[in-house]
Amino acid sequence: SKDTKPERLVRAAACACGFGRRYRLNGARLPGKPDLVFASLRKVVFVHGCFWHGHDCKRGARKPKDNAAYWSAKIARNCQRDGAAIQALQGAGWSALVIWECETRDADALEARLADFLNP
Repeated sequence: SKDTKPERLVRAAACACGFGRRYRLNGARLPGKPDLVFASLRKVVFVHGCFWHGHDCKRGARKPKDNAAYWSAKIARNCQRDGAAIQALQGAGWSALVIWECETRDADALEARLADFLNP
């Protein structure tokens, strides 16, 4: 979905780094529909939910008890699709950064990571 809390936190961090007016949201023309697209820099940022994209943190490692086979297959497909999208972007000359939902809790670390990625 769009405009999730982690996405808004990443956009705020991008603004704090001085990149507030240099990105577009939800790049529909690019593989994987990146959440933030910095076209002039040829860089994209994906903001992934830990559960939905299979992160190895506490929230992402949680396994549902109901319909477990369905959910494990769905999360595996999501991970596979994410990897294919990042490879396609890199093949087209784009750089990609994945920010996990759990990483958005520390605003200073998030801002530093974005600044490292976005500054040439």
